[in-house]
Amino acid sequence: MKKRWLAIALASTTLAGCATDPSGSLPPLTLASHVDLPRFMGDWYVIANIPTFLEKGAHNAKDHYDLDADGTIATTFSFNADAPDGPLKHYKSRGFVLDPASNAVWGQQYIWPIKADYRISYVSDDYRLTVITREKRDYVWIMARTPTISEADFNRMVAFVGSQGYDPAKLERVPQGTR
Repeated sequence: MKKRWLAIALASTTLAGCATDPSGSLPPLTLASHVDLPRFMGDWYVIANIPTFLEKGAHNAKDHYDLDADGTIATTFSFNADAPDGPLKHYKSRGFVLDPASNAVWGQQYIWPIKADYRISYVSDDYRLTVITREKRDYVWIMARTPTISEADFNRMVAFVGSQGYDPAKLERVPQGTR
């Protein structure tokens, strides 16, 4: 248990980092114009990402969001470590909507009081695809409601990630199977 909390604390520190581009050379991130929070809740499979150190080697990665009565979002990130049938890992965090006009900017809290930058830059009209970004352009997640997406959708999401100032060559596909 102590080891798990240490990993979460390290992840929080890593994710919290500087939330802005210190050089000022990157354009502002695109944000979803409005996120319907109840529609956004549920399971999102990680299709590709620029992974945090906790996500390296992850298989079957999935985020699950639940909107609580107080307006915060209970989040559970789960994956199999290092193999499709590897040990199942779970990490819990809480999302706080920081921009209620769009609901697209959250602070994701893994450990109090740090809230990591979390931005919904894209969500499809049918809430089937989403791209989560960070102002610093260090991590990014392409996610879908299903474990796989078409190559056309994948290529479109990769192009979008590139348009946001990320290096698409750093994206890693996340192996998805059944668990």
